[in-house]
Amino acid sequence: MQSEQQVTEDIELIQKIGTGDRASFEEFYRRYAALIYSTAFRVLNQQSDAEDVMQDVMFMIWEKSPMFDSARGKPLTWAITMTRNKAIDRLRSIQRRLRLQDEVEKEASQSPYFTEQAPTSSLEATEQSRMVRSAVMKLNKEQREVIELSYFGGMTQQEIAARIQSPIGTVKARIRRGMLRLKKLVGPAF
Repeated sequence: MQSEQQVTEDIELIQKIGTGDRASFEEFYRRYAALIYSTAFRVLNQQSDAEDVMQDVMFMIWEKSPMFDSARGKPLTWAITMTRNKAIDRLRSIQRRLRLQDEVEKEASQSPYFTEQAPTSSLEATEQSRMVRSAVMKLNKEQREVIELSYFGGMTQQEIAARIQSPIGTVKARIRRGMLRLKKLVGPAF
């Protein structure tokens, strides 16, 4: 448990970080990087992912410190909450990617397009892939961007919302509309 003096010092550090003070950021990093890392590691149970989350959270602290409101909580609580949320988002992204990979492998084992076939079948698969790529390029810029980030970049909807600085509802709507449009453009091949 933090003493009142530690909390006051942390609030001052965050306020200084908000003004771009690198020394204050370095001090905050020195104090809490290990705790942030261990929090991420407890969720992810994987060293490199926990390190990535820690770096992401420290960047978020640098970026979002001007918006910190001490009336809403302590700086350490704020940092740990961001860490847990970021780690959970990362875990969901990893799980989603694994599910997609399993689905693709299952489909591949059941589909004649992915087994050894005559050159004409391979040509059909290539043509189908071209058709999907062409359809994605026909989407409007916003829909194309979120679909590429989600399905090809492996990002969560939350990560996409942060990246493009749009509300999560906007991201979900763009993905949904884009997928509906792709189904119309590609037809039964999609």
